[in-house]
Amino acid sequence: MQSMFRWAWIMLGVGLAGLANAELGEKLVASLEALNPELEVVSVSESGIDGLVLLELAGGGLLYGTPDGRHLIDGSLYRLGDGGIVNLTEQRRAVQRRELLAGVDAEDMVVFAPEDPPKASVAVFTDVDCGYCRKLHMEIDEINALGIEVRYLAFPRAGPGSRSYEKTVSAWCAKDAQHAITELKMGRSIPDRSCANPVMAQYELGQAMGVTGTPAIVTEAGNLLPGYLPAADLAAALGL
Repeated sequence: MQSMFRWAWIMLGVGLAGLANAELGEKLVASLEALNPELEVVSVSESGIDGLVLLELAGGGLLYGTPDGRHLIDGSLYRLGDGGIVNLTEQRRAVQRRELLAGVDAEDMVVFAPEDPPKASVAVFTDVDCGYCRKLHMEIDEINALGIEVRYLAFPRAGPGSRSYEKTVSAWCAKDAQHAITELKMGRSIPDRSCANPVMAQYELGQAMGVTGTPAIVTEAGNLLPGYLPAADLAAALGL
């Protein structure tokens, strides 16, 4: 839990602000502020469970706590019922992912679209040196033929300053980004380039969405499908 706190305040470095429903979790937020004045809680809401409040942190983290400010839960909340087990936390994260992706300009992605209007679209956080990212890309024609549009976002796992990061910037800055990213995923080199680019912003976006490995596939519903899926399995996961 300490790592979540540290990540949130290092990323944004601002105080508690912009709370919705602040009175609901006033004591809980005050307790957190006393422990870490730089932690930013961006939303306070009812969790759907008696005695628990849902806190949304800057950067996308979710916490549950008691209104008296004495207890905190870091983890997933599940609802048990006749319909089975429902991950309420993941449902909220899916909403967060949809909202975050809605703020990304399509021109900042490298898009591979089918010839006909797509039946579904996925955002894929990718690393040009990732073996399974390359495996997925080798099936891009088949994926498109199944009616699926692939929107690549940059997620060089080695982080800023790495050679993978530099190659990713070069691909996004190329005149033909589709060709450039294909060349890299084939293990070939491309000319080094630099320009104003969204690579760092997309890398941070992936972190905010909980991406830890690549490829990380996000559906239009906001669901995260971690790891490689063959084209047919991806279509099945999307209900096609």
